[in-house]
Amino acid sequence: MRIGGYLAICATTAIVSPAQTFTTLANFDGTNGAYPSFGSLVQATNGNLYGTTSQGGTSNACAPGCGTIFKITPAGALITLHSFNSTDGANPGSELVEATNGYLYGTAYQGGLYNDGTIFRITPQGALTTLHNFAGSDGAGPGGGLVQAADGDLYGTTAHGGAFGNWGTIFKITPAGALTTLHSFDGADGGGPQAPLIQASDGDLYGTTYQGGASDDGTIFKITPAGALTVLHSFDWTDGAVLTAGLVQATNGDFYGTTNRGATNDSGTVFKITPAGALTTLHIFSGSDGAYPDGGLIQATNGNLYGTTVGGGGASNCTCGTIFEISPAGLTTLQSFDGSGGVFPYARLVQDTNGKLYGTTQAGETQATLDGTVFSLSLGLAPFVKTLPTVGLVGAAVKILGVRSNRRDQRYV
Repeated sequence: MRIGGYLAICATTAIVSPAQTFTTLANFDGTNGAYPSFGSLVQATNGNLYGTTSQGGTSNACAPGCGTIFKITPAGALITLHSFNSTDGANPGSELVEATNGYLYGTAYQGGLYNDGTIFRITPQGALTTLHNFAGSDGAGPGGGLVQAADGDLYGTTAHGGAFGNWGTIFKITPAGALTTLHSFDGADGGGPQAPLIQASDGDLYGTTYQGGASDDGTIFKITPAGALTVLHSFDWTDGAVLTAGLVQATNGDFYGTTNRGATNDSGTVFKITPAGALTTLHIFSGSDGAYPDGGLIQATNGNLYGTTVGGGGASNCTCGTIFEISPAGLTTLQSFDGSGGVFPYARLVQDTNGKLYGTTQAGETQATLDGTVFSLSLGLAPFVKTLPTVGLVGAAVKILGVRSNRRDQRYV
């Protein structure tokens, strides 16, 4: 038996305040990382946020740097934990995941023994261990990150490699590092998966592919932990194309996601899809309200969905991306990036247990900070608690992450 996905304990729902506050928390300068990765930040049980940059760092094995792993406090104090050196990986493009054993796990898109990427684990203090080197036949280019399923194993995808050439794979790996290839894409069932999988409340894993399918515009699929894959939907451009982001299962049981391109304006869409595969387009981007949603969606504690676009927006001097909200009333643009505070928010947002949304931009606002930023957006949502993990076997230990709102120092519990 499994604990149902997205179980929340004492989760606080709050009404969005009319006031919202956007804050730039940190600027990357190359030595501490450059160009934050496409994966979102993740909040660990110690209360800090962890992420990766695709370039930068102190190693000269890559130009300009092989990428970094960093942590940042909710208040904005940033520390570089690890600089990749190509041997242990390069260009980490994914988000990290905190496993039940306390380690953070992630992937590097390139580097390693065969330059096809690696899987690693790192302690919250910064001690890194390489667990697997991809060699092409078992996949290459693991850009989507990992998810820990209820069985304790970690599941992920590679964008390339596999048994059918360059279409990519789905794999599982034990926390100790034993990897099994579950599926090799062949194009007809999708290709080039670039986003993390999610484990749904039914126990299956759901994901997206960048290309492939009936019209070569990408697919949505589900796969059992044993490796049986079913294509739920093939995009045909009219309903979207080029899926760079994964899915989120909302509290109503349906999945929500974005396409980066396609539809009427070729600027991307927001959609929902039922577990059975019935797809509905919820919004078609026009440019003025954003364009090219790359990072996917999250559901915040008020029940609404939040996401980012890389382009478009209402700024007069810069079509540099947006932050948006999807509610039953439709889409609302919350922030148009104009150069101040960073530009091009590629990654998915994350809601910290302090109630704020956190994210990253690929570039900064001045010549001295062109390597990206970390930001927060306060919408007036109250602090809350959540369980880690969100799914697990009956009897498994569950940690509760949150803040004590009755204490001035608001310590994490």
